[in-house]
Amino acid sequence: MADIIDGRAVARKLDEETAAEVRAMVEAGLPRPGLAVVLVGNDPASEVYVGRKIKGCESTGILSVEHRLPEETTQDSLLTLIARLNADPSVHGILVQVPLPKHIDTGVVLRAIAPSKDVDGFHPVNVGRLSTGTGGIVPCTPLGVTKLLDTVFDDLTGLDVVVIGKSNIVGKPIAMLLLEREATVTVTHIETKDLPGLCCKADIIIAAAGAPRLVKGDWVKEGAVIIDVGITRIKGEDGKTKLVGDVAFEEVQHARAVTPVPGGVGPMTISCLLANTVQAAKEQLSGKSSDGFQIDWDDLPDRSMIFSQSED
Repeated sequence: MADIIDGRAVARKLDEETAAEVRAMVEAGLPRPGLAVVLVGNDPASEVYVGRKIKGCESTGILSVEHRLPEETTQDSLLTLIARLNADPSVHGILVQVPLPKHIDTGVVLRAIAPSKDVDGFHPVNVGRLSTGTGGIVPCTPLGVTKLLDTVFDDLTGLDVVVIGKSNIVGKPIAMLLLEREATVTVTHIETKDLPGLCCKADIIIAAAGAPRLVKGDWVKEGAVIIDVGITRIKGEDGKTKLVGDVAFEEVQHARAVTPVPGGVGPMTISCLLANTVQAAKEQLSGKSSDGFQIDWDDLPDRSMIFSQSED
């Protein structure tokens, strides 16, 4: 019987550590880390996610500020708001909830966030620093995956890892993080030839393809560890909907350990967002920019950002 990797328990522990860091900052006379959350429109799922993030801020002592904008908000208006948040010293992290309305270019908006305040870790500067092993802010879900693996392994050196999924948000950054930990990583996707054969050789399988119950029991060798990032709502035989992952959970009980869906990776994503906010605040308040860029606020237009390479 596989051990269950309890993401909720690991997330609670991380939140306790984050809250302790916030208290230490306040006791040292520093301002509380501040997170600005921007929601455009009224997407039901986004409403739920934003609510959870704000609740997480409250429980850890992080100051949160909501900016709820109507569906018809223009891209220029959104960029103006982001520029203002970039310039606000009380805001250390900026999160723009996606998906955005179709008339707004998500890529343009995410690139407008100052890299040092990009607590989602999506800005090209942070992506580049991750790929070169030079720091920066790490995307929340991949960071959460590594913390879950740390509850099972003391050392990942030499372990064979198969990542199923090549997205910029999950698959690719997970692969880069694990390469830094000296694992041997194979990045695959649903079109990969002999995907079951590759998985059968893996010590660790990270399923992030968004394909319900893709990974079957005979894809998994005895004693492997499985991290299931996927989450899809499907209709069961009883007609009721339920959440399932990318792994056929009931078929992989011969694994050493596996994350459940829900209750595995999901809780870690929000906890890592909060931890990233504290990291960003510490770096900004200490004068160390995590992006290596300095913003020239005197020359900042109303609705755009200008970055100039810092001297150090």
